[in-house]
Amino acid sequence: MATQQLESKWEGKFIANLKHPKAEQVWPLLEDFFNFHNWLPNIDTCHQMNSDNKDEIIRYCASSTKPPSSSDDGEAIVKWCHEKLLTIDKIERYLSYEVLDNNIGIKSYVATLKVLSSDGDDESGCQIEWSFVADPIDGLTLELFSGYVDSSLQGMAKNIEKALESSKLGDFASSN
Repeated sequence: MATQQLESKWEGKFIANLKHPKAEQVWPLLEDFFNFHNWLPNIDTCHQMNSDNKDEIIRYCASSTKPPSSSDDGEAIVKWCHEKLLTIDKIERYLSYEVLDNNIGIKSYVATLKVLSSDGDDESGCQIEWSFVADPIDGLTLELFSGYVDSSLQGMAKNIEKALESSKLGDFASSN
């Protein structure tokens, strides 16, 4: 007689430190639920989807990669997710979403992104916190998936810092 052991949920929390931008500068970039392709290095597109339920806010996120072959005629592989906004709090600066459908093996995934003011003086920047709870994903380990989330977050933080720095330079140039 075989017994089936249920695997426990995967959980993780990662933090990216942004040296100069303040939380009130970073939050407007992340609160736009359809803007993630501008910040996440591995997402090519992110846009709103129509839903039968007008109260639901759902986005389509996708990335494409060339197949691992030596020929250039292979079609790109598109990995996609449909994600539903669960909560957004503009005062506390966080949003939560869940994966509804995908083609990458995710069964259950809920994530929360928070923008936190750094402790200390006003010049110390801010932090982005990305936490998740998910069912185990076939073909991955928690360590591999956590590494993916952490590297995505670090890339997101770098892209946001660059964008805010270049907009500052643009503001400076236009004021002179």
